[in-house]
Order: sequence, then structure tokens, then C-alpha cells
Amino acid sequence: MSQIIISLDVMLAKRKMSLTDLSGKVDITMSNLSILKNGKAKAIRFSTLQSICKALDCQPGDIISIG
Repeated sequence: MSQIIISLDVMLAKRKMSLTDLSGKVDITMSNLSILKNGKAKAIRFSTLQSICKALDCQPGDIISIG
């Protein structure tokens, strides 16, 4: 079975942004972003994904892949 991979850490590094910076921009707790970043999240709301992509100036496919 394929697994969805969240590459949030890669995009954060490309944008020279910390998880703390992102948390402030998208109004999502550090705890929830950390869960997402570490691949422990079971789901993500489209509104959350949209906020993250807007803050990182990227497309959903830039941070989500199937591996």
C-alpha cells in the first residue's frame, strides 16, 4: 500500500523558514504542524493545506507526494 509523504521540512528549508515562523503565519499550533511534518497526521483539511501553501508560496504537490 502506498503511503502519503508530507515534505514540509524540505519546503521550509527552501524558504528558509522555521516551523515557528510558519505557525505564526498560518495560525496553526506548533504541535499540529510538528505532527504534520513528522508524518503522524491522519488527515489534513483543505483549508489548512491552502494556508500552508499560501504561506510557503507553493502548490500542494510541492509538499505532498505518494511513495
